[in-house]
This record gives sequence, C-alpha cells and structure tokens, in this order.
Amino acid sequence: MPIFISNVLPEILDVEKANIERSFKNGNIKFYESQGINGLLFRKSVGKIESGTMVCFGDKIEIIRGFPKIRRTLMLEPSLKIHFDQEVAVEEKMNGYNVRIALINNRIIAFTRGGYVCPYTTKKAPEIMDMDEFFNDHPELVICGEMVGTENPYVTHHYREIGNLGFRIFDLREKSSNNAMSIPDKIKILEFYGLPGVKLFEIMDIKDAPKKIFDLVFKLGKDNREGVVIKDPSMEIDPLKYTSSQAHNGELQYAFTYPFDFGRSFFFSRVIREGFQAYELNESEDEIRHRAHMIGESILYPMIHTIKHVANDNLASENIIIHVDNMNEAEDFVRYLRDLGVVATVHSFEDGKAIIRRVHQSTTDRISNFLRGGLY
Repeated sequence: MPIFISNVLPEILDVEKANIERSFKNGNIKFYESQGINGLLFRKSVGKIESGTMVCFGDKIEIIRGFPKIRRTLMLEPSLKIHFDQEVAVEEKMNGYNVRIALINNRIIAFTRGGYVCPYTTKKAPEIMDMDEFFNDHPELVICGEMVGTENPYVTHHYREIGNLGFRIFDLREKSSNNAMSIPDKIKILEFYGLPGVKLFEIMDIKDAPKKIFDLVFKLGKDNREGVVIKDPSMEIDPLKYTSSQAHNGELQYAFTYPFDFGRSFFFSRVIREGFQAYELNESEDEIRHRAHMIGESILYPMIHTIKHVANDNLASENIIIHVDNMNEAEDFVRYLRDLGVVATVHSFEDGKAIIRRVHQSTTDRISNFLRGGLY
C-alpha cells in the first residue's frame, strides 16, 4: 500500500506525489471500507481531486470523483453576464441530499457528498428507478442526483409529485475525469432509459435570463421550493445556483432549532443572501420589512421552542423515518450515522417502518449548561 500511495495513485490521478503523500499522512486521505466496498476516501480536496472522491479497489481500480462545489451568485444579473456566454440552461434545484450512484465491482453503489457509502440509499435507489440497463451500457458513467421526499434520512422536504421518497438526476459524469455530459445529451439518455431528471425550465438567451430567473425563483419560493441551478448547455462552464427567500428561511428555521450544532458561517451566509436579494430586486420598505420579519421568526421561534424543550428535561432531537425490510437494516443505518459522528439510535421498528432518533448533542449540552447558570 505505501508503494501504491507514493507511486501508483499520483500517476492515475495526475496529482503531485508530494501532495498525495502529505494528504495521506495528515489523514485527509484515509482507508475506507463499507458495504463490501474498499478503497481510499478523500476527506479534503488534493489538487484538482475533489473532496468526497473515492478510489475503489476490486477487480480493477474505479475512481468516483467528488461532486464539484457549485458556486452561488448573490447578484444575479452581473454574475450571469460575466460568467456565461450566449445561453443558459435553467434547472430546478431540489431540496434533498446529493448522491452519486455508480457501478462498482458489478454492484450499484450510492455515495454521499462526503464520499461515504450510504447503506440506505444503496438499497433504496434501485427500488426507485431501474438502472440496470443504463449501467450495462454505460459502466463508465456516474449518476449524480438528489434524493428527495419526506422520508429520506437527511433532508426532509415535501414535493407533491414525489411523496415519501424519490430521486432526480441532475448530471451524468465520467468516472475518472468528472467531465459532465451536455444538457441535451443528458436529456436524451435519461429519456431513453426512463430515468427521472430534474426539471429543465428553459434554455434561454443570456439577455433575457435575469428577469426570467427572478420571476421563476419567486414562483418557486411561493410554492415552497428551493431555487434553480444555472448551467452552460454544453457543461463547459461551471454552473451557478440561486435560491428563494423561502429556502433561506427554511434553512435558518431548521438550524436555529439546533443552534449549537451549526457553525456561525451557516447562519451568516443565509442572511447575506437575503440582503443582496432584497437590494437587487429594489424592494420597497414594506417588502424589506416583511423579509426582515420572516427572518426574525425563522431565527427566534425555533430557538425558543428548543430552549423550552430542553428546560423540561428533554433532548434536542429529531425523528427520522425510514422504511427497511428488517431491524438489522435499521441498525446498519444507525451504525453508518455513528461512523459519521452522528448520535443516533433506533427508537422503534414496526411493519417495516423504522424511527431513527437523532440527538443534537451540542445543542442539548450547551442549553442545559446555560439554563443552570453557565456563562456564554
């Protein structure tokens, strides 16, 4: 293995040997085994290799590159003009969790954004959509998409067209290179294999795009949906994302329910988005007042509720519902969460429905301390 790390891995990834060795020594590249998959997990980016990359061992070495970070625009109109060329493709950004699905050692495996093999998603994704023919024909491709619905174990959000659990594909990428397929080619392939893609609203001229996107995001927000991803139709330019005020407030509401389990940058970035959006839309005083009112409610109400909850000798926790075949699968998922540092237990299991209780320990402990008179 030391020879592989020093000599083979830098060559197959086209990364400087010293960078690989230093990252491995620092623990940013680590050995990883789960669900029968063995390999090297990149916990942080190394040169051009993204965090979340998995180098999988087996009959052959398979490289599943991490999903590239999508930058966010705060000022839509000037960003579009300097970032894109003639046209942009506007797709819906859905509120779920990012998953990459690939054929590894003749098995369909689902990787989370961090590069971990999720046992629940690995089992559920093939039940939601038939990928066998696609991977038989295209074993070199990775399906990148969003697991969504009210019964996914990471981010629950109601989509009336999806219900409990669904999947929507936003990219098809090559394994080793991470090159993304163009929008028209992706749509053709998804339609051919009957695979569900995210909604493409329109491929629009760059001159018309700002107003159309503003109007679109406003409508999406009214419908409690997240926003859009703006792409170069050829996928040669990095995408951008732009989200609704309702999405920002929803994220703040959740985060302030467990205020000591999220970093300050999480809160700050959402408020910054609101400020720039209000400015660019040239909102009236009444509109700004309403926006400020909604932010305040998103921050204070959930936090006060949690303080009262902990004051009554309860834990700051949430219940996650998953459907599994047996108790062993529920416990397997809890072990996976614990490997990620999440405090969780199987609260109950009945008729294929498992309730996983996730405890937000930092929020519980710190609120308890302050209620006893601890200093901040």
